[in-house]
Amino acid sequence: MDDDGRYRDNRSDFIRGAKDIAKVAKKQVGKKVGRGVDKMADEYTRRSYKRFEEEEDDDDYAGVPSNDGGYYRNDSRANDDEGHSDSTEGHDEDDEIYEGEYQGIPRGDSSGKAGGMDGVTAAQAQQFRDLSAYEGERRKDQEELAQQYETILQECGHGKFQWTLYFVLGLALMADGVEIFVVGFVLPSAEKDMCLSEPNKGMLGLIVYLGMMVGAFVWGGLADRIGRRQTLLISLSINSVFAFFSSFVQGYSSFLFCRLASGVGIGGSIPIVFSYYSEFLAQEKRGEHLSWLCMFWMIGGIYASAMAWAIIPHYGWSFQMGSAYQFHSWRVFVLVCAFPAVAAISALSTMPESPRFYLENGKHDEAWMILKQVHDTNMRAKGYPERVFSVTTIKTVKQLDELVNLGDGAAWHEKWRIKLTSLFHQVWSNFQTVFSPEYRRTTYMMMAVWFSMSFSYYGLTVWFPDMIKYLQKQEYSSRTKVFVKEKVEHVTFNFTLENQVHRQGQYFNDKFMNLKMKSMVFEDSLFEECYFEDITSSNTFFKNCTFIATLFYNTDLFKYRLINSKLINSTFLHNKEGCLLSDISDENNAYMVYFVSFLGTLAVLPGNIVSALLMDKIGRLRMLAGSSVISCVSCFFLSFGNSESAMIALLCLFGGISIASWNALDVLTVELYPSDKRTTAFGFLNALCKLAAVLGISIFTSFVGITKAVPILFASGALAAGSFLALKLPETRGQVLQ
Repeated sequence: MDDDGRYRDNRSDFIRGAKDIAKVAKKQVGKKVGRGVDKMADEYTRRSYKRFEEEEDDDDYAGVPSNDGGYYRNDSRANDDEGHSDSTEGHDEDDEIYEGEYQGIPRGDSSGKAGGMDGVTAAQAQQFRDLSAYEGERRKDQEELAQQYETILQECGHGKFQWTLYFVLGLALMADGVEIFVVGFVLPSAEKDMCLSEPNKGMLGLIVYLGMMVGAFVWGGLADRIGRRQTLLISLSINSVFAFFSSFVQGYSSFLFCRLASGVGIGGSIPIVFSYYSEFLAQEKRGEHLSWLCMFWMIGGIYASAMAWAIIPHYGWSFQMGSAYQFHSWRVFVLVCAFPAVAAISALSTMPESPRFYLENGKHDEAWMILKQVHDTNMRAKGYPERVFSVTTIKTVKQLDELVNLGDGAAWHEKWRIKLTSLFHQVWSNFQTVFSPEYRRTTYMMMAVWFSMSFSYYGLTVWFPDMIKYLQKQEYSSRTKVFVKEKVEHVTFNFTLENQVHRQGQYFNDKFMNLKMKSMVFEDSLFEECYFEDITSSNTFFKNCTFIATLFYNTDLFKYRLINSKLINSTFLHNKEGCLLSDISDENNAYMVYFVSFLGTLAVLPGNIVSALLMDKIGRLRMLAGSSVISCVSCFFLSFGNSESAMIALLCLFGGISIASWNALDVLTVELYPSDKRTTAFGFLNALCKLAAVLGISIFTSFVGITKAVPILFASGALAAGSFLALKLPETRGQVLQ
């Protein structure tokens, strides 16, 4: 057989042998050591095959003398006793790792189980040593990259590019602010359309927070693996799609699901937006401009309040197809509230990925091009187009090879399953590192601060409007007119009846036509030969009443409104079907709700400005602790809120003070964690924030109308604890971004 034939035979035999070794390694070792050794087996196969080809090439020149009189073949074998060869120079340490790793792997003819277990132990120990060395090298690379990256951002400057990105990401943050207010504004109208019970209304109010909790955790973890920009685009797309659907669906369950999915989508906004923007900001600008970015959350609240004020009370902006499909003005409002997310998607598609993310993942050229774009954009805007980006090489972080052999014949769904499984393991592993010894104390402290801040803030901000409604209801009840033992005969009522109580009355041959009843109560009364036609009612009940020969035609006085009442020879004809949106709502009250939310949101403007101007001057910790202490003190003024105007003023005061704490907390969270864990940690803490919000809202609202002492003590205690723990955190002012 010629040399080429022998080469092909030897090559084929080696490939088969290498594949057998890899198969045995995966089968016997992979179960215990995990995916790491599985990948090492693939890498060993690749490297061994490469060495074999190089040695075959050496064979072709076995008789060719070198300049010093030797032969290449003989020279390469000169170090056989040491287990190395010139053909693998530069890879000796890696080769020793893989060769040593598979020395204990039994082959098909291996005898006994002990040898296999020794191989497993050796492989495990070697893997741990490899991972430890890899983490050490990676940490060193990250430290070098952080210093160099700060220098590069200094050269790029702060200008047009950062301000453009500021407004683009501001739209995404604005969409998050809108989402918080949507359900609260539409609930009074939606409950009539969907016949919502009190438990259903409560669930609808909390479902958005639950969705945002899930979304923050999921999207935060993914953003560290697949990129900030791509993850934010996906999350905003989910939010806008389901927000659009929620404006058209009719049933409660479908509306609940759409709002849940919409919340899941928008949940990624806050953790990704702040991390994304921070990676384009130099150290001296970071705290200030991240605080300015927080203003868009306020703008989102103002936008939602203004749109609700302008749209929802206009009941003429509606249409319906029978009783099955109704599209009222509140659905128009839900549709309009999706616009910020859609605008953010359109604008974000023109922006680049974070170059820091690329460098953390070994993509040098992509990161360099983006940083050059930042530099050139800023220099042209400042009038220096001739300035050249001087950086030629940027440090990248050492990567762990992800070798997954899917095979050419694998089905597409199998490939996707493997990719998604691998991605899940990467995200989960990255999340676990947030609780590693290096970050454990910081994470637990941040969890406590986030939880205490969210519990008190969201609990009080929802408790304030509920208290205002309670005070309004008390004031409304104080104006109730009471009629006792009145006799009315042959009278036609065709005007609005409102806020009245009639006890022991007698009504004979009276007509109630084209009538609106609001907050009407009839107790122990007699209706004889009366006629009710085209009645629309709200909060109207007949208690212990008797109806004799009475006709109800085209009314919504269903039997559940007749409490312990008797019907004698009385008839209901053509009752109004479904839960029709009543147009007898108090428009002044609706405007008041939107106006109060508008004022409460606008009140955070001074706090935003102060925190932005002082964040880099006094530091994150002083801002966080100081604002929390002042907010804690302001809670004790709640005991003086005995009127509607007083509660509105206290709401504005609390919101204006506490916003500085939130801004400082956002900046601190961004700066405490390294780039490869930043959105994962931020997402987890933001998810915890939403959980605390659900608990705070549930607890605080349960005391409305009962006592103020418990909400005051809960809020002040949580804020005091948060401010104390905040002082134990490390200060990050003046530090480069990890």
